[in-house]
Amino acid sequence: MAEAIQYFLDHFKDPETVAHYADGPRRFVPGMDGLHRMTGLLLAEHVPERGHVLALGAGGGLELKAMAEAHPSWRFTGVDPAEPMLAMAAQMLGPNAARANLVEGVIDDAPAGPFDGATCLLTLHFLDRDERIRTAAAVRERLRPGAPFVVAHGSFPQEPGERDRWLDRYAAYAVASGADPDATAKGRDAVARHVAMLSPEEDEAVLRAAGFSGVALFYAAFTWRGWVAYA
Repeated sequence: MAEAIQYFLDHFKDPETVAHYADGPRRFVPGMDGLHRMTGLLLAEHVPERGHVLALGAGGGLELKAMAEAHPSWRFTGVDPAEPMLAMAAQMLGPNAARANLVEGVIDDAPAGPFDGATCLLTLHFLDRDERIRTAAAVRERLRPGAPFVVAHGSFPQEPGERDRWLDRYAAYAVASGADPDATAKGRDAVARHVAMLSPEEDEAVLRAAGFSGVALFYAAFTWRGWVAYA
């Protein structure tokens, strides 16, 4: 699994990948802008006006930008292991960059908090089950009691035959959305080889095993799922 994580980390450190990153997620993730809007709304149910939000896997800055524009009094700590992606996040934030502390690393490198809320979008699927539980538990340790944690990532049935069918649908959606067919096919194969996807039921169990309560599905779009849970 460490090999798989390194494969994608190298991918997100590639200058060409970083340069075109902003175009990618919207072609692969249905309703990306809506996902960001819903994330902010779910956080705002509990995060105070001048709250501090932890964003794990914040490289690229798309969710940071959306939250910063919608909630002009929030502060952010964004954590990501790929320095070029953090540089892109700072650029994406523009004038709001002053409200964000960007940290290169993983959850263990994040400040202790306590934070008023946290997000982890399009990231946890890179980790195997045990590491997901450990990472989610480390997020929970950094949250105030009752604070919301919003996660969204690839999550679909993993039974033999079903996994390949959903990976084909994942690729078909991207191509239909304008992604290059050859590059998409390579990406689909890389995901099949290197990403330890879980089923939606297993993903919910991960959050509960990490100590979160009130786990609720709020987003389901083809091969993607999103949940909100509480520390």
